[in-house]
Amino acid sequence: MADDCLFCRIARDEIPAKIVASDEHVVAFRDINPQAPTHVVIIPRAHIPSLNEADDAATIGRLSLMAAKVARMEGLAERGYRTVVNTNADAAQTVFHVHLHLLGGRAMGWPPG
Repeated sequence: MADDCLFCRIARDEIPAKIVASDEHVVAFRDINPQAPTHVVIIPRAHIPSLNEADDAATIGRLSLMAAKVARMEGLAERGYRTVVNTNADAAQTVFHVHLHLLGGRAMGWPPG
């Protein structure tokens, strides 16, 4: 883990976050700047700067499986939800630790962005 990475510090419980769910591989917490009524950020505990550097399908798959679990816990699964992975600056990635956004609780428009 990177010592100064914000999300690594959240994963190590050094910075408080509103944790929704976690296991030995991933942590899910409420976004501090929500873009939907439900907005949860899901991170791997391992530091991976972006999707470009990911080399383990299991790690990336765990993010999606946790998103589905949280969506069920939050009552979003039947109505629907969106998952988003922003990669690098043009996609609005602001914390360079790969993460998945779970958004729900309202109708989503298309195309996004």
